[in-house]
Amino acid sequence: MFKENKSDVLHGILLIVLFSFSAFYIAEFEFVKSLSFSPLIVGIILGMLYANSLRNKLPETWVPGIKFCSKQILRTSVVLYGFKLTFQQVLAIGLPAITADLIIVAGTLLLGIILGKLLKVDSETALMTATGSAICGAAAVLGAEPVVKCEAHKTAVAVSTVVIFGTLSMFLYPILYRSGLMPGLDDQAWAVYTGSTLHEVAHVVGAGNAIDAAGGHVADAATITKMIRVMLLAPVLVIMSLCLARCSKRKGGQQTKSKITIPWFAFGFLLVIGINSLLQTATFIPADILNGTIGFINNVDTFLLTMAMTALGAETSIDKFRQAGAKPFYLAGLLYLWLVFGGYAIARYLV
Repeated sequence: MFKENKSDVLHGILLIVLFSFSAFYIAEFEFVKSLSFSPLIVGIILGMLYANSLRNKLPETWVPGIKFCSKQILRTSVVLYGFKLTFQQVLAIGLPAITADLIIVAGTLLLGIILGKLLKVDSETALMTATGSAICGAAAVLGAEPVVKCEAHKTAVAVSTVVIFGTLSMFLYPILYRSGLMPGLDDQAWAVYTGSTLHEVAHVVGAGNAIDAAGGHVADAATITKMIRVMLLAPVLVIMSLCLARCSKRKGGQQTKSKITIPWFAFGFLLVIGINSLLQTATFIPADILNGTIGFINNVDTFLLTMAMTALGAETSIDKFRQAGAKPFYLAGLLYLWLVFGGYAIARYLV
């Protein structure tokens, strides 16, 4: 499974496990509870502190284990998150969430292309950055990479922008919820707003849990809204591939087939929701056994999500951002303003 030495990979995973246990412990402090910081948010803070302090003093061979937590563990935790949801809840969210996702995705992609030209950001970087902001952060950027066929550093820049602004939103949205600075949004609208505008699935889960800790009921619906948005990656990549091939043909370039990466974990998430929906209606399983089993799975899932968030923070190094120059970050910042304020207007008047 790993090309690297298994013991080195295990060291990286165990480091993230240690940080995650620490995050759970710190999250129980009264001061931390008063800030509505869940273990997920504490975990990403610990990861960021590590990334910008101790990381250079520890073996680089541990990095694959950290990346394993930010990718495979994240996908596993998202799939298991389906045990907290049912299709009845999906139906309850309804058309407004789907419509909001479609507007956000299409609007962000178009705006990214236009602003990229105005800011004189090269087209590949602009497209990759817009894709990450529009759909599902780093996963969307990595999914678009084989389609856009850009250089590695452009992918890194796009990933870094969505990590920065997605992490910022994860802290900002719970503050906005608590302060009442976004009037006219009930919990349902807040869920659609959060799920349709935050970058990473982990960011949505983190912000949703923090809002729930502040007295809201947002996390489940926000995650469903986000996963609907993730599902849009597949058709977006198909359309993107066709458009790029057409542009290449117009310029006299060679038209080649691109391997499209589809986020299969999103389908796993929906499958688990279906299983949970059936289990909740099953009469042959004693309620206490079912609830106990589902509760255990949910506790494990929360820990896995904390591991993923911690690993995501551990990859957020300040040095990455200095290498990219300012223009891609200006572009991502403008797209971020669109997501925050445009998304708010959509959620307020559509939901």
